[in-house]
Amino acid sequence: MRLLLVEDNQELARSLVQLLSQSAYIVEHARTGEEASLLLDTQAYDLVLLDLNLPGIKGQQLLKRIRSHDADLPVLIISALNESKTIVENLDLGADDYLTKPFQIDELEARMRTLIRRVNGKKSPVIHCGSLSYDTNSKMFRNREQIIDLTPKEHAVLELLILKLGKTISKQEFINSLYSINDFVSPSALEIYTTRIRKKIHGSGAQIITLRGLGYMLSFVPDENPSI
Repeated sequence: MRLLLVEDNQELARSLVQLLSQSAYIVEHARTGEEASLLLDTQAYDLVLLDLNLPGIKGQQLLKRIRSHDADLPVLIISALNESKTIVENLDLGADDYLTKPFQIDELEARMRTLIRRVNGKKSPVIHCGSLSYDTNSKMFRNREQIIDLTPKEHAVLELLILKLGKTISKQEFINSLYSINDFVSPSALEIYTTRIRKKIHGSGAQIITLRGLGYMLSFVPDENPSI
């Protein structure tokens, strides 16, 4: 998952980037509303973490701009402003959630997971496809009860596929979600990851289907010759 952190406090931003990166998020940081606006115009993100008291373009202005261009992009406000009126006003302007500073990283990540599930139409923290399951809280994939060992990029690919279960995901969508603007992306990388993942989820009934010219989709394909 690729996040945009809009925060002018350098110390807090460094800490959040480090902690969220350890949880396998791709995090890009904008210090001002102007920087964030440029990135939002040229890049795609799965979620925005937005401070309100920014230099230049304020967070509330940026929120209005986001909502005028994208009705679905999850926006989680992180702000020291804790007055009820401010919270309600920004939620009414289109923020999906509001977390007041200071906060615990565990609470922030829990709220992020909830928003990501919500935007993908998932209510339960555990998503199933055949005997393949993904716990969005622990970030563990299992085939029945056996934990599946995945590299970080394999995990990111399979996570996106299962969050959008039954939907086609283009190669560009994968790139937007899995890589930062500074990463070099090999044209064959996605094919390599999907080939490895297919082997690791074999027997679960979950299959990665390649749709030529369109992208990939995770779907449940029942075994035509089940063992007795």
